[in-house]
Amino acid sequence: MTTKPDGSDSVASVAQVIALVDDDRNILTTVSIALQAEGFGTRVYYDGAAALPALLDNPPDLVVCDIKMPRMDGYDLLSRLREKSDLPVIFLTSKDDEADEASGLAMGADDYIAKPFSQRLLIARIRAILRRGEAARRAAQRPAGGDEPLPDLIRRGRLAMDPARHLVEWAGQPVSLTVTEFLILEALAMRPGVVRSRGSLMDAAYQDDVFIDDRTIDSHIKRLRRKFRLVDPQFAAIETLYGAGYSFADA
Repeated sequence: MTTKPDGSDSVASVAQVIALVDDDRNILTTVSIALQAEGFGTRVYYDGAAALPALLDNPPDLVVCDIKMPRMDGYDLLSRLREKSDLPVIFLTSKDDEADEASGLAMGADDYIAKPFSQRLLIARIRAILRRGEAARRAAQRPAGGDEPLPDLIRRGRLAMDPARHLVEWAGQPVSLTVTEFLILEALAMRPGVVRSRGSLMDAAYQDDVFIDDRTIDSHIKRLRRKFRLVDPQFAAIETLYGAGYSFADA
């Protein structure tokens, strides 16, 4: 499938579409070719200002976005997207720039990859995130009264989670989570009071051979706490045991 600079598609029917947002045209070209060889459709945009309306009006399955761009950078684009959408986003960051990584994850990015990057690694990350979201999307589209049984709700104190529909409530108030955040919270809530190491949370949230470091889990935990405190400023159910990991208190 070929792409146009304005993000429009020359072929209408594709299984999964990846939007690429970067002011480096070489990256857009080479990554587009690699993704299309793997069976993905692609849309390309040269900065966040061009991408934002298209991503909201006609959402792709996932966005790969550079941070440093003219007009509207990746941070601004992600912030505007998160006002209306939980569309999965992978950030491309400057090599070894920890501030980029931490800021992006704190704002709600699902993953990050440092430049220069391996196209094989990028494709592996894309597939992992798409697979994690596929089951939730299918369940949300399942008609009521279908034959397939739904998993039991997870109830822990004021927390209620519906894994089939990817829904979360705290004290009856909805909390919007990305797929990665949902999986981390689910791993904690399934065994309340048990301290889960960062490694075990990585295994729960990042399946397949995707390698991340401790900062990623810590950033997602901070994001989870921030989201729950928007509906309950006293939220303290996710506890930290320094040097060991995190646990969920269902009181």
